[in-house]
This record gives sequence, C-alpha cells and structure tokens, in this order.
Amino acid sequence: MQVILTGGNRGIGAQMTSQMRARGDTVLATSRDGSTGAVLDVTNSEQIKSFAASYEPALDLLVCNAGVYLDKGHALENEYEAQIWAETFAVNVTGVFHTIQALLPALRRSDAPKVAIIASQMGSSERAGGNAFLYRASKAAAVNLACNLAIDLKGDGIAVGAYHPGWVQTDMGGAEADIDAATSATGLIARFDKLSRDHTGVFENYDGALMPF
Repeated sequence: MQVILTGGNRGIGAQMTSQMRARGDTVLATSRDGSTGAVLDVTNSEQIKSFAASYEPALDLLVCNAGVYLDKGHALENEYEAQIWAETFAVNVTGVFHTIQALLPALRRSDAPKVAIIASQMGSSERAGGNAFLYRASKAAAVNLACNLAIDLKGDGIAVGAYHPGWVQTDMGGAEADIDAATSATGLIARFDKLSRDHTGVFENYDGALMPF
C-alpha cells in the first residue's frame, strides 16, 4: 500500500509510520522540518501543490496527522489571541483540506483510495467539556470536513474517515495520558484498514468505538 502521512516526525505519526513500514507498506512521512526525509508545511498552499505535483504513484492512503494544540492551558479571560486562532486553523483545518485537495489526482489513481483525518474526541459537540476552545473548535471543523468530503468523494470511490487517537502519552497529550503512542498507532491502522467506500464518513475511536458527533 502506498501511503502519505503528514506530521510523521514524532509521537503517533512516527509510530504509525514505523508500524506500517514494518508490515510492508510504502510510507512517505512528511514534516515541516524535513526530519522525516520529506518536507511539507501544511500551512503553505504553494508547497502543498508542488509536493502533490511531484508525487507520481497511485496513492492508496492519505493520513492527515499534522496538528497543533496552541491553546492548552489558556485562560478564557485574557488569552486566545487572534494569531493563534489563525495558526491553529491553518494547520488543523485549512492544511488538511488543501493537502487532500492537492492529492486528489494521486488518490484517484488508486483502486481503493482512503483518506484518514486524525481528529479528537475534543471535537465532539456531544462531549463538550469546556476550555481548550480553539483546539476543540478546530477539531470539530476537521470532523465536519471529513463527513462532508466523504459525501462528495464517495462517487470517486474515495473513502474518508475521522479518528480519535485516544488520550496519548505524547508531548501534546502529556505523561499522564491513558495509552502510549504505539497502542494508539496500532488501533488507528486497524481502523484505516477497515475504511472503505461502504464504511465511509465515520468518526471512530482508535479502538473502533463510534465517536459521537
């Protein structure tokens, strides 16, 4: 399977890359700093277009994993500057859309193309917990994007899903999180394997449980 994975330089992204390669998948992992061997800043639309234009294989799976959590611990009363709203949505939403958009030709070359958007349960309106307003709003938008793309791309045979990776022991999740990155990656890869034209538009936990929208 030919895979592109954004944000593959650390945490869950690095684990997914390692595990998929170990089972024989060809994974092109990208990172903003190029430490994965492929440079891609998902906030740079021209760079995305250039990257996509240079990619020749049929793309079987695109994993939109790159993400930021810039408002962790911020106070409602005196933080949440406009700039971090712009930066967060540029990565977590706009960057996801532009990456998918640019790689549609490569996905259409595949016999069974899939797009996986790494979202979060913090994007669930039914599970609203207050605080982290910016991160929650961006992940809610990412889930909504996945649902609507699933409808528009079903006719092309492109399956789209949104996934909660769990509360993971990474720089973002913190040391007190429930699971390690390897456990999350294993579960997510199993979800990607199940994703298909007949199982599209889903919002699932890494362990397969359905997530409330």
